[in-house]
Amino acid sequence: MNTLLDIVKRHKSGEQNGIYSVCSAHPFVIEAAILQALHDSSPLLIEATSNQVDQYGGYTGMTPVDFRNFVFNMAEELNFPVENLILGGDHLGPNRWQDLPASEAMLKADALIAAYVTAGFKKIHLDCSMSCADDPVPLSDEVVASRAARLAKVAENASFDAFGTSDIVYVIGTEVPVPGGAAEELEGVEVTSPEAAKKTIKCHQQAFEQEGVSNCWSRVIGLVVQPGVEFDHTGVIDYCAESAQELSKVVDDYENLLFEAHSTDYQPDQAYHELVSDHFAILKVGPALTFAMREALYNLCAIEEEIIPKVYSSNLKEQIENKMCNSPEYWQKYYQGDENAQRFARSYSFSDRIRYYWPDENITSAQDKLFNNLSRSGMPLPLVSQYLPGQFNAVRNGEIKSSPKAFVIDKIQQVLRVYSNACKFSK
Repeated sequence: MNTLLDIVKRHKSGEQNGIYSVCSAHPFVIEAAILQALHDSSPLLIEATSNQVDQYGGYTGMTPVDFRNFVFNMAEELNFPVENLILGGDHLGPNRWQDLPASEAMLKADALIAAYVTAGFKKIHLDCSMSCADDPVPLSDEVVASRAARLAKVAENASFDAFGTSDIVYVIGTEVPVPGGAAEELEGVEVTSPEAAKKTIKCHQQAFEQEGVSNCWSRVIGLVVQPGVEFDHTGVIDYCAESAQELSKVVDDYENLLFEAHSTDYQPDQAYHELVSDHFAILKVGPALTFAMREALYNLCAIEEEIIPKVYSSNLKEQIENKMCNSPEYWQKYYQGDENAQRFARSYSFSDRIRYYWPDENITSAQDKLFNNLSRSGMPLPLVSQYLPGQFNAVRNGEIKSSPKAFVIDKIQQVLRVYSNACKFSK
């Protein structure tokens, strides 16, 4: 049986299980996730978003085939069984082409879906919620569902053409802000009403029937809703199980359907257990992983400052700040306030727009120099304790090596371990 369908079946039978989805294209995050899944002997779901990866390359420069090869090659290098690896596509639809008329944007979305499916991605989030240049704002549920069904048909046809069959599972709905968290400060978020959730399901089921793809409706396993979790630049809205109880009951009426919870980054540990228990059993995590990575790298920079003369240092933080100031397109419309507020957000916002800049050659070179400096000089344990206390304890307990990369990987895994534990993967 398809791994994701099996997870859904087990949850529906009463198990308090789920799966987390790693939404990142950074090599360190992918490596940390593979190592965590190896440790847990668990399946691993890795997803690319329509911003990161598309038929033209996205901001990572990778097409779906490139991303698949990148992930699978790393899995093979780390001896991770590829049959336990699931690739997904997140927010797939006309998101990247909202400035075009809907007819043009949807043609590009068709090609996007086909590229993902033929590359071997098995979990597809159909997201047609965004208005295009000639659309009203907002779109009706019926229009969103109709466009999603159109893309489901493209996906099914592409799978049959490429593989002779289709075992793709689908996620519908999109009651979330732009990928990566809210762009403004939040005081609270409204939990999706049960009525709205049921209408989304009904509209999509009818649209699938009208499009002639009702045969794949049993593989629609996830509905994206707002369970009451979110984060902005400096704050996090925590899950309140009591507020989501009526919504939680909605999926009881659907044999193969669970909720997919986006923007679950930075929640308290217990919240993840409660989310899974309340059927929000597909947990998406992205910015929290690269945020943890950035924390580790900046703390390594602090260690470097203590032991390496400035003239020989990596200047990694300066390289990042210079690049972000010279190329502000990935953060400028998200980070408000005066110059000081924007400077703070560029480095420390929970939205973590830095993640768009890591592939830059100068930043990569500075990171390599940081690692080389610290590997050559060694990192005194008192400084490791000062700046990376979690990794200090892991070194002292013999769990990880004392190396810059090992510290970064372990810092990312601190986040992943919480998700793994909530999904009943960790040992």
